[in-house]
Amino acid sequence: MDENTKKRLDQQFAFIREIDREKFIGRQTYLSDGRRKENDAEHAWHMAIMTMLLSEYANEPIDVLHTIGMLLIHDLVEIDAGDTYAYDEEGKKTQADREKKAADRIYGLLPEEQGKMLYDLWLEFEAQKTPEAKFARVMDNLQPMMLNAATDGKAWVEHGVHLAQIMKRNEHTAEYSETLMEYAREMFIQPNLDNGHIIEDEKK
Repeated sequence: MDENTKKRLDQQFAFIREIDREKFIGRQTYLSDGRRKENDAEHAWHMAIMTMLLSEYANEPIDVLHTIGMLLIHDLVEIDAGDTYAYDEEGKKTQADREKKAADRIYGLLPEEQGKMLYDLWLEFEAQKTPEAKFARVMDNLQPMMLNAATDGKAWVEHGVHLAQIMKRNEHTAEYSETLMEYAREMFIQPNLDNGHIIEDEKK
């Protein structure tokens, strides 16, 4: 094997070994049986398959493979930065800086052109400008909402989540997929409002 090929493979496998650590990054959302919380790798896998199945409900056509790639790599930064809970306002203050530093290091492990490709995918997700990035955000919002509904709002109850917080997080979801937001309101949000697992009024 020539030295250039070996060097390239060394870099690629260094990255591949490093991203195994995503499996250890815990999230706040419970698995559907409510017994334990999911990790980042499980979250990414779930959203990738969701995109394959639900892309027909995007408000505008998307490149499905491109969207799946974005969803599979965008949380790798949490290997260094940790998971910032959706409703952790204090954590969000430092999130961008923590994740930027992580992206520089983690994607920088790869050969330059591959590292740039993944870094650009991550930046695209963060910017939320392309149809693919917008639909990826829908998946990122919908997947934990579905799991919360499946566990009778277990994580929502633990964190005292208010309806206003959920709606703020989803303020653009209908713009990207009107059908999926309508379904989420009817099947995930309203039942948990009715049974008190989501707090309707923040003044209560």
